[in-house]
Amino acid sequence: MVFISNLQKEIEKQTGYRSSRRRRSESQYDYEVYHSLEEIQNWMLEMNRTQPDLVDMFSVGKSYEGRPLYVLQLGKRSRPQKKAVWIDCGVHAREWIGPAFCQWFVKEAIGSYQYDSVMTRLLNQLNFYVMPVFNVDGYRFSWTTDRFWRKTRSKNHKFHCRGVDANRNWKVKWCEEGASSHPCDDTYCGPFPESEPEVKAVAKFLRKHKKRIKAYISIHAYAQMLLYPYSYKYATIPNFDCVELAAHNAVTALYSAYGVRYRYGPASTTLYVSSGSSIDWAYRNGIPYAFAFELRDTGYFGFLLPETLISPTCTETMRAVKAIASGLLKKCETDRETFPYI
Repeated sequence: MVFISNLQKEIEKQTGYRSSRRRRSESQYDYEVYHSLEEIQNWMLEMNRTQPDLVDMFSVGKSYEGRPLYVLQLGKRSRPQKKAVWIDCGVHAREWIGPAFCQWFVKEAIGSYQYDSVMTRLLNQLNFYVMPVFNVDGYRFSWTTDRFWRKTRSKNHKFHCRGVDANRNWKVKWCEEGASSHPCDDTYCGPFPESEPEVKAVAKFLRKHKKRIKAYISIHAYAQMLLYPYSYKYATIPNFDCVELAAHNAVTALYSAYGVRYRYGPASTTLYVSSGSSIDWAYRNGIPYAFAFELRDTGYFGFLLPETLISPTCTETMRAVKAIASGLLKKCETDRETFPYI
């Protein structure tokens, strides 16, 4: 079903260098337009330079094409071993609302610190690791060449097709149901787990800090869903009650902004079965809260979400992410004894 009659026009709307694009200095950076990889990386450098007390920028490795994989650490440097939250965006190149959200999150966190009591508490007590563009090569390719590119850009020796689905390449039930072993498919799992340098680099970082990282959040589009493990099987995770409560609270908070309803539940039953996913890997590696968001919309614009919807989409998602992070500061009490009359 094709909803958009003039597809090319919609695409040009989002890549055109219009005069309205304020993008030069950080003080007037426009968070309500989509930004190229170069702009996002320059913005990260600027954030790092102008916010030394709250932001620390580092690289976890290099992409297949040799680009640095930058991450921003957000948080007050109060004590060394703080609990942490990981947020990545742009695992799939064409899902442009992802990187837009990661940037929005950083802007909001920094801008509301010391003004908003919830955000102040979160940044004082937690560290946030924010990776605005996970799949840097693919994202750049979606700007320059193919707006609907999804995968990484690694070369395959036997086939001319390029790229691996970075959300099928993790070392957990790798290349089983819901992943393809054919290099030309959009859900190609890769030649082996962690074959993609981007996946390998992030997995290495998460492994190294898994004692402190209490939540893993990956931002995708589109479907308006909040998903948690398992992706690879129809089974209930051991800490289901706590995770389900966190998801419920997040979706309720999101709804409170504009009345947008998100479905939530295990990825396998709510969306589809897939193996080698990052949420299953994070959960398997001891991160108790692993979530994948599928942001707006439900298919009308799909991957071509208009720039006018960046602000409402990010505003509501911000509420959900804050709810998840706030929940980490409380002990999860979902024992049935707590609710004797239900």
